[in-house]
Amino acid sequence: MNTHDISRAPTDRSPEIQFDPDACSLSISGASFPEDGAAFYGPVLSTLDDILKALDQRCVTVRIALNYFNSSSAKALMNLFLMLDDAAQAGNQVVVNWFHAADDDTMKEFGEEFAEDVRFVRFNVIPTAATS
Repeated sequence: MNTHDISRAPTDRSPEIQFDPDACSLSISGASFPEDGAAFYGPVLSTLDDILKALDQRCVTVRIALNYFNSSSAKALMNLFLMLDDAAQAGNQVVVNWFHAADDDTMKEFGEEFAEDVRFVRFNVIPTAATS
């Protein structure tokens, strides 16, 4: 498998994105409302799609810990989950861990809604310590 670079430092409008090719794990955290969601997420999703298509019976772990995202980010996340679902259907073990603050019902509900849209991914919605 190629070790494609999927790495983005966080900004005040975009999340941190890290991909570890050895562990085949992806992490997205922070807030996500870039001015141009397609420009921000497009290269990440394209590279990840190439990686996922090259997998052969691997375990893929995705950690999502967003505290806010806008509609263009939601569309990118949905595209991500559909790609992951395809990879899982192809025989890879894919786990998504969607973290939300225990007192953030909105982010919890988003995670539950995304979980309903995938058939082959193990999608966990996990509360973390409440924000204060």
